[in-house]
Amino acid sequence: MKHVTFGRSGLRVSRLCLGTMTFGLQCDETQSHAILDRAAESGIDFLDTADVYPLGGDLTSVGRTERIIGGWLKGKRQQFILATKCVGRMGPQPWNQGMSRKHIIEAIDGSLQRLGTDYVDLYQLHGFDPVTPIDEALEALDRIVQSGKARYIGVSNWQAHRLARAIGRTELKSLVRIASVQPRYNLLFRAFERDLLPLCAEEGVAVIPYNPLAGGLLTGKHRNVNAPPEGTRFTLGNAAEMYRARYWHDREFTAVETLNGIAQDAGISLTTLAVAWVLANPAVTAPIVGASRPDQLADSIAAVTTVLSPELKARLDDATVEWRAVDAER
Repeated sequence: MKHVTFGRSGLRVSRLCLGTMTFGLQCDETQSHAILDRAAESGIDFLDTADVYPLGGDLTSVGRTERIIGGWLKGKRQQFILATKCVGRMGPQPWNQGMSRKHIIEAIDGSLQRLGTDYVDLYQLHGFDPVTPIDEALEALDRIVQSGKARYIGVSNWQAHRLARAIGRTELKSLVRIASVQPRYNLLFRAFERDLLPLCAEEGVAVIPYNPLAGGLLTGKHRNVNAPPEGTRFTLGNAAEMYRARYWHDREFTAVETLNGIAQDAGISLTTLAVAWVLANPAVTAPIVGASRPDQLADSIAAVTTVLSPELKARLDDATVEWRAVDAER
């Protein structure tokens, strides 16, 4: 497994990051630990989670994923780069979510307890809260780093103008700088190529994109039928509607058929090709790959050593160029 520098920091991370949002709902604890074992065996030592996971759960399941990871990490915490996130709703009270100083400081303590560690390497804001002043959130994150509870900070699901403003505020106020951003990015969602990715390349912000396989659509296993198959994220609790709105459309299925043809011509699995395409963007640090079974990681891992020829890269770009114009808020 290759390792790369994490943006402008001195940290080095594996070229792939293991996403864990399936742990605790799609996967039980035993299966989750098997996936973690497989990732570790392959050299993936960068793990990403969030306090609200598992995906598709509700207030009765929040924190379950972090507890599963914490159990697996016992005795080997120092062998991994660990990232988690806050902002999502963690309780019934109105202050149990968002970017307020109160919630951020309470959220990191909750995550550390569930993960069984006294620090995380990367602590991220999982979304943008327009109600809280940006300085309040950034100052809370700075306080967390100064306290030793996190080494670096990042954001997820932020648009370019919000990230640019936050970078400016940290520089003006001499606060800890934003080390990373976690956007959605894949062959069927390329909107951030217009602004966010160039901004990150210029500012030295690490990019750890999620959904490189478009929720599983870019594995080629789904067919354009009226109802998605049970057991996938397209039918998973409160996440199902969001994923169907993102990807379950005739246009996306037509594109996948074209991409499948390109993959067959190249003699590469569509999964490997899709992840390799994300890796080929020079702004990208480490795509976040996930699985509901250990064997599903194999094709994503193969992407690290798959070099796309200029001709193959151009075919993939041309086949999905219309997705550069998709609204980034979609």
